[in-house]
Amino acid sequence: MMNFPEYKDSLRKLKTVVYSFGEKINNVVDHPLFEPHINSAGLTYELAHDPRYEDLMTATSHLTGEKINRFTHIHQSTGDLVKKVKMLRMIAQKTGTCFQRCVGFDAMNAIYSVTYEMDQKNGTDYHTRFKEYVKAVQRTDMMVAGSMTDPKGDRSKSPSEQPDPDAFVHVVEKREDGIVIRGAKSHQTGILNSHEMLIMPTEALMEADQDYAVCCAVPVDAEGILHIFGRQTNDTRRLEEGAGIDLGNIKYGTVGGECLTVLNDVFVPWEKVFMCGEYEFAGMLVERFSSYHRQNYGACKTGIADVIIGAAAGISQYNGAAKASHIKDKVADMIHMQETLYCCSIACSAEGSPTAAGNYYVDTMLANCGKLNITRFIYEICRLAHDIAGGYVATLPSEKDLKHPEIGKYVGKYHKGVPDVPAEHRIRMGRLLECLTGGTALLESMHGAGSPQAMKIMLLRQANLNHKFKLACTLAGIAPAEKK
Repeated sequence: MMNFPEYKDSLRKLKTVVYSFGEKINNVVDHPLFEPHINSAGLTYELAHDPRYEDLMTATSHLTGEKINRFTHIHQSTGDLVKKVKMLRMIAQKTGTCFQRCVGFDAMNAIYSVTYEMDQKNGTDYHTRFKEYVKAVQRTDMMVAGSMTDPKGDRSKSPSEQPDPDAFVHVVEKREDGIVIRGAKSHQTGILNSHEMLIMPTEALMEADQDYAVCCAVPVDAEGILHIFGRQTNDTRRLEEGAGIDLGNIKYGTVGGECLTVLNDVFVPWEKVFMCGEYEFAGMLVERFSSYHRQNYGACKTGIADVIIGAAAGISQYNGAAKASHIKDKVADMIHMQETLYCCSIACSAEGSPTAAGNYYVDTMLANCGKLNITRFIYEICRLAHDIAGGYVATLPSEKDLKHPEIGKYVGKYHKGVPDVPAEHRIRMGRLLECLTGGTALLESMHGAGSPQAMKIMLLRQANLNHKFKLACTLAGIAPAEKK
C-alpha cells in the first residue's frame, strides 16, 4: 500500500495534460488550485497506515490474499459494505470535503459483477480480464477515477440520434489489438490526481446505441486525453499570496476538483476493455454503479455535516447565543436529519446481498432513498447553519484587512462576540462555514450520483406498487383486478 509521499511522487511521474483559466498547467502536484484535492485524497493513503483505523481502511484481497487499501477492495460481505460507510464518514470528518476515491471504488465493484453476468450469457472473457485489472489496482494501490457522466447533448435524443456523435463516449474503431474511443466525460471528480479512469456508459442503451456500450480502463495521461479544470466557488483565493483564513477549509478545500475530460481518439488495448457493444448490459452497469455511489452519500455527507454542525454550534457559543432555546432546537433538527441520512447508508449496506459474481451489492431501494434524502436534508442543514451563524458569514472582510496595520483593529473590534474568544477565531469559523455550505459544495449534494429524478425513477421501479395495491385490497375486502 502506498503512503501519502509515495502517492504524491506517483502523480509527479504522470504526463497529464491539464488546462485551467485558459493556461496549460505543467505541475499539478505543487499548484495551489489542485493542492487541496491531492491532500484530501492523500489522506486515504495516510490513514491506511494508521493502526487506529486499520480495520476500516484496509481489507484482505479475495483475489490474492494480500492486505490492501479498502478503496481497492471488492466487497465480500455486508460487513464490508458497512465498514465502507463507517470509513467514509470518518474520513469526511477529517477533511470536511470530498476525498475522491469513492467513484472508482464503486465503479470497480459494479463492473466486477456485470462482467461476470455478461460472460455467463455471451461466453465472453471480460470478467477474467477485469479480475486481472483489479489485481493490478490492488498491487499498485493506484487511484482510479470512475468516469460515467457524458455531456449528453440533446437530452431528448438517444446517443445514436445526437447531432454530434461525440456527446457520448463511443467506439470509433476496432482493431486487432484494441479499440479507439472518442467523446468526453463531465464532472470528473479527482481525475487530475488519479492514475487511471474507468469509463462506463452513462445510461441504458438500445441496439442502435451499441457503439456507445463501452467500458474500459485508460491512464489519465494517455495520448489523446486532455482535462479542463472546472471553476469552483472562491477558487481564485487559492492563487492569492499568503492565502489562509479566507480559504475556510485551508488544507482540504471544497468538493473534488472536477474536470471536463476530453478523449480524442484514445487507443485502449483489449486487455483493458470490459464491455464493447453489449448494449443490453449498459443499464445494469449504470444501476449498480449508481446504487453503490448513492450508498456513500449518507456516509461522507454526514461526516461533513458533523463539521457543519460543530461549526454552527461553535459560532453560537462565540456569539453568546448557545443557550438560547431556538438555537438548541435548530441544532437538534440538524442532528436528526444528519443521523437519518446515516441510517439509510447503514441500512442499505446491512441489507445487501451477494451478486452472481460473489461480491456484495447494496439494497437498491434503501440506497436511493438515502441519496434522495441527501438532496433535501443537506440543504436544510446548511440553511439552519446559516440561520444560526448570522449574515456575517457572507460579508466578512479579507484576512489582509484583518491584519492591516491601520484598519485591522476595526475588523477585530467589530467582529468580536463574547469577550473570551478572539475575533480571529470567530472569523475563521465563519469562513469555514462559507466554504462548507455555499456554491459548488452544496450543488454537489443535489446532483452528485444523479439528480433527484434519477432516484425517484429507481424508487418507482423497486417499489412493487402492484404488491402494495394487493395489500390494500386485502384489508379493504376488495378482490383486486389482474394487472393489465
